[in-house]
Amino acid sequence: MFELHNISLKYREQTVVKDVSLTIREGESVALVGPSGAGKSTLLKHLRSVQATKIAWCPQHAGLVPMLSAYHNIYMGGLSRRSSLYNLANLLRPFAGPKTEIQVLAESVELRDELHRRADELSGGQQQRVAIGRALYQQQAIFIGDEPVSAVDAIQADKILSLISQRHQTIVLALHDTEQALRVCQRIVGLKDGAIVFDLPSAQVTAEQLAALYQA
Repeated sequence: MFELHNISLKYREQTVVKDVSLTIREGESVALVGPSGAGKSTLLKHLRSVQATKIAWCPQHAGLVPMLSAYHNIYMGGLSRRSSLYNLANLLRPFAGPKTEIQVLAESVELRDELHRRADELSGGQQQRVAIGRALYQQQAIFIGDEPVSAVDAIQADKILSLISQRHQTIVLALHDTEQALRVCQRIVGLKDGAIVFDLPSAQVTAEQLAALYQA
């Protein structure tokens, strides 16, 4: 799915990923871990650009349309599957088909009672779950998420990550919780100072290796 060879990437004219090589195969679940500024977000954005039409994208910041309901923000994940006329009509009065699909999806991310509230009336955790719902509604084979569950509690996070895994063939996640990363993903890529420090199956990653990533 992805094959990078000695690439360097910039953020705001500064090189933040340096000479990185990374291969991700179909069916893998991969977690990027490491301290803030390690290059995780920049690397994820590059992966997204490589397979843009096949990726369900969940950014670190929800990026919702504040005056629209949670329902319509989730629906935006499926805009490309329907005509502009259909999308406009659904904005004015939701059709039965997408309405049912999104109600089921909202149940799965515990948003049933918030579907018709404006996005700017929701809590941070609720907004993040709307963003996850929007990404899931894109219905793509690959899910890329940049700290997709950072604003929800641990129990909700595990449920949502399990749902993401069930619905996508391949997942690549930046996660701040290393224990969560070990539980959810088959493979851990440790980043520090824009370089890959280790790339190992989850079962082979040691506590010492993880701790070293976050040492100043």
